[in-house]
Amino acid sequence: MIRIEYLLEKRYFGGMEFSVIRPYHINDKKELVAIFMRNTPKYFDPKESRDFETYLQEFKNTYLTVLYQNKIVGGAGYYAMESDNSGRVTWIFFHPDYTGLGLGKKVMDHCLERLNANPIVRKLVVTTSQLAYTFFEKFGYQLVRSEKDHWGPGLDLYVMERSVIQS
Repeated sequence: MIRIEYLLEKRYFGGMEFSVIRPYHINDKKELVAIFMRNTPKYFDPKESRDFETYLQEFKNTYLTVLYQNKIVGGAGYYAMESDNSGRVTWIFFHPDYTGLGLGKKVMDHCLERLNANPIVRKLVVTTSQLAYTFFEKFGYQLVRSEKDHWGPGLDLYVMERSVIQS
């Protein structure tokens, strides 16, 4: 099997710094789970770690690992649901020390590009919390409904949708 790696950007600050988005490798799991736990309990409820690990097992072909300076710093997943013709971006998170570098935008753009190209996808959906919904608003998502304490105490469910942009 050929693995395709996607170069996100190059920057030069004395030496070459670079970021890469690539398909998830099974060897990434330990580091991604550790990064996930660094975002707990602020952004995720501790019980969600099992859900994330299950996702990596079932949807590994559409999970992406983000590296910065050859170090795993985060990831994001995407998949299509035939039952409601939706495309979903999920489990997007980064090590707290690597936020604000534009990596979230780059990986989100990549996921949306893939979902917009999928002929079964007619709408895009994301489930997030009140702590991260503004990130998705930047990509045209709008709040459809919310549910208090859905993910855990103090972590509300925000269901957001947007239209597909097909070329």
